[in-house]
Amino acid sequence: MLPEGPPKWPVADPDVLEAMQRAYADGSWGCYHGPHCDRLRQALAEMHEVEHVALCCSGTFAVELALRSLRVGPGDEVILAGYDFAGNFRAIEAVGALPVLIDVDPNCWNLDPRRLNEALSDRTRAVLVSHLHGGLVPMSEVLAFAAENGLAVVEDACQAPGAKVEGRMAGAWGDVGVLSFGGSKLLTSGRGGAILTRRADVLQRAKVFCEQGNHAFPLSELQAAVLLPQLAKLAARNAARAEAVSRLWKGLGEQPGLRRLVSRAAEAEPAYYKLGFEYLVEEFDGRSRYEFIAAIQAEGVAIGAGFRGFALRSERRCRAATDLAYSRRAATAALVLHHPLLLQDAETIDRAAQAIRKVAAGFRSNAAH
Repeated sequence: MLPEGPPKWPVADPDVLEAMQRAYADGSWGCYHGPHCDRLRQALAEMHEVEHVALCCSGTFAVELALRSLRVGPGDEVILAGYDFAGNFRAIEAVGALPVLIDVDPNCWNLDPRRLNEALSDRTRAVLVSHLHGGLVPMSEVLAFAAENGLAVVEDACQAPGAKVEGRMAGAWGDVGVLSFGGSKLLTSGRGGAILTRRADVLQRAKVFCEQGNHAFPLSELQAAVLLPQLAKLAARNAARAEAVSRLWKGLGEQPGLRRLVSRAAEAEPAYYKLGFEYLVEEFDGRSRYEFIAAIQAEGVAIGAGFRGFALRSERRCRAATDLAYSRRAATAALVLHHPLLLQDAETIDRAAQAIRKVAAGFRSNAAH
């Protein structure tokens, strides 16, 4: 259905090219300290209505830096969803703390704030929350729990830059918010990340940790230069992606075997880095999710599996505070559509929907026989 294959990312952007050329012309591309990082920090602070932004080498490292800056360390526990990005689990381990797992919301496979109390102990220091697969966590519930129990909140918005949760920008709710500028992300400089905070003490500890003769985990001036024009277009592009998702859902209709993920967050404006589905293997007579992915990819649509999650992690590495049934389900049944498609024209979105319908119908037909 899409013989040209999936759209490339990042997209060709004359404003990004111009930014690169200007940085080359004035020599700032090779500077330790130039104007671009300062401008990016200011723009991110204004966008998220926070006082402080620290730039760094990756979103993965930014999570670790956030935890260190909150003084989370050996002997502490950090609450984490049983289905999440592997780097978040490892960041908790990296600071010497123990990940304590709770189950995800069954309808969107993001952390379920209603399960937080089950994980609480006298060693709990923080909650690490991610917005995943087009879903958004009800952050007011997380903050209410954290305030009641004296906990810090790290909000991972790496999949949701520019999204809004209950009317507030994702990444601006917790003690520290985290962004990623990795090569596949909605804002990309190939690598890079940032932490966002209203707390001067958090920023100071982040600076102290990163300062090892010089900034040991930097974002470069050239990376900041190419991020600035993308940041200016983020809201418009997120709106276009949301419109494309609505069109895709309409084009798909009710597809037996595929379930749409829906979050509980109010006043939600998602940012679709990935668009999540549940693959109902029982409705396809047990045919593998990976067979389905391969068939969709053969049609030129970039769909893949989700994360592996943590339900099978050793008890030596974590503590499961709740049953992780939905986390296990997410790990084995998640399908995620990659975002570059969502900036294409209506005709391409319609062809993608047709391709998914075609493969699903074929799988159901084979199952019937």
